[in-house]
Amino acid sequence: MKSTNWKLGAGLTRSAGLLAVGVLGCAIALDAVFDRATAEDPAIPAAGAATAAFSSDQKAGIEAIIKDYLLANPEILLEVQSKLEAKMEKQQEERLKTAIKSNADELYRRADAPSAGDPKGDITVVEFFDYNCGFCKRGFSEVSKLIEKDKKVRVVFKELPILSKGSEEASRVALAAKKQGKYWEMHSALLTYRGSVDGESALKIAAKLGLDAEKLKADMDSAEVTGEIDKVRELAQKMGINGTPHFLVGDRTIAGAPENLYEQIEAHVTDLRKNGCEVC
Repeated sequence: MKSTNWKLGAGLTRSAGLLAVGVLGCAIALDAVFDRATAEDPAIPAAGAATAAFSSDQKAGIEAIIKDYLLANPEILLEVQSKLEAKMEKQQEERLKTAIKSNADELYRRADAPSAGDPKGDITVVEFFDYNCGFCKRGFSEVSKLIEKDKKVRVVFKELPILSKGSEEASRVALAAKKQGKYWEMHSALLTYRGSVDGESALKIAAKLGLDAEKLKADMDSAEVTGEIDKVRELAQKMGINGTPHFLVGDRTIAGAPENLYEQIEAHVTDLRKNGCEVC
């Protein structure tokens, strides 16, 4: 992953991560030993009661065996780490599916949401993004390609400025531009802008697009714009989305901006058209 996504353990160095996995590996191995002992001798309690089932010397012996095994086969730590990550990603996907269903109206059915493409499109794609996210910028061409090629799709944009104060300022200008009917133009210009954007650079871009500067300045600090940003942050928190970009297509998700982003979204859209979409 490939984005500003805050994944579990992202702040750990690889060596520290492997150390944590080593501890987990020992725990898993101990549980396996205890469970096997329980299966062979019902008189021995299960893993949860293992401390009562073995003497101190027995536990020390088991721990020594496991330590020697891990030292002789360190590659198992990578296997455990991979299994753990896969398990946690699957759990996150399930939680996200539940959250999508609970928040489907806000995600897919808000008529006034910032969007592009067909306003009455049969399939809605949702993107959570930040204007200063490098991967959001990289993925923009793929999103534009989708809108250009699929005339029946609707793309909803969820402004999630999490990287800096400048990100929020840029979001405010974009949402204010929406009130002048220029959201897509402003959105496109901000995501294709070279370098970081903030309020000042966003206002300069807006001027080049011919927007009313005074109205823009008034609207960007309005309660409506503030409410939209706060609403998206609250929605992202409910759904456990804490990084950008993050795409939703029905009950499917794409985190980050993979090189084949367009193909992935297109495949999901095609499948939903064929088999129906419960949430969108």
